This record gives sequence, structure tokens and C-alpha cells, in this order.
Amino acid sequence: MAEAAGDRATEIVIRPAAAGDLPTLLALYRHLNHGDPDMEPQLAEDRFAAISAHPGMTIFIAFQDDLAVSSVTLVIIPNLTRCGASYALIENVVTHTDYRERGLARALIATAVATAWEKNCYKVMLQTGSKNPATLRFYAKCGFSQDKTGFQIRRSTGG
Repeated sequence: MAEAAGDRATEIVIRPAAAGDLPTLLALYRHLNHGDPDMEPQLAEDRFAAISAHPGMTIFIAFQDDLAVSSVTLVIIPNLTRCGASYALIENVVTHTDYRERGLARALIATAVATAWEKNCYKVMLQTGSKNPATLRFYAKCGFSQDKTGFQIRRSTGG
């Protein structure tokens, strides 16, 4: 994928997260949850190492030069129903504010879905907390349907 930037064309590269990507990925995540406090550096490194080592879990990142500009996380979950076919979950879809409306998230979601199909998943799920009609249309245009009801429960952080 190529984008014009001033006089020069810059290449957007999509690949799985690798060692050394943590600082730019954490900077990108600030565009997802603006109010989140910064994570302690050692905890961030430990979590990134755990994610990198976790079978079936991949963070796909779109880069412009060395800057992470968009990302999705794909988790493939083994299953005992559907003749043992796994299912997948897409989470943490984010694009840097300055790079939105360029098709990056759509390309990353397509990469994640294609990976799930390659791994013989029978479905790919995605949840969003957004009520924004444009966001919901975006996910529909990526091929997702709203034909199930999602529920969640969160641990209380208050005391």
C-alpha cells in the first residue's frame, strides 16, 4: 500500500509485531484509549513478551517508516465444537488520528480475517463499544454482521 506524502511516496508496510515494536505500538495505543495512564515500562515489556509468545495471538501493525500508524490484535482460540474448528477474535482496532480515512484499519482487518481463515477458523468475532453509526458502518463494510448479542462484565476498579 503506498500513500503520497508531500513530494515523496511512502510505503505502508503491514506485518506482525516483532521485538523492538513496543515503544511505537504503545504510542499508537494512546489514540485508542486516551485516558489510560502510561503502563510501567517493565510491565509493558512483560505483557508484550507474553503476547508475542502466546500461541494464536498476533498483533498486526501498519507502519509508515518506523511509525506504527494502525493496528489490530487477532486471537485464535482452539475449540471443541464445530468439529474442532477454532474461532477468532479481533480486538484493539486503532489508527493514529493523523492517518485515519486511508483504508489502513480495513487492510489490517482483512489481513487478520485472512489469517483466521488460513488457520481454519469457522468464524471471526469483533466487538466495539462505539455507538457511532460511522464506526458501525465501517465494520459492516469490512464484512461483519450484527447478528449476535454481545455481553461483557468488567472487574470493578473502584473501592
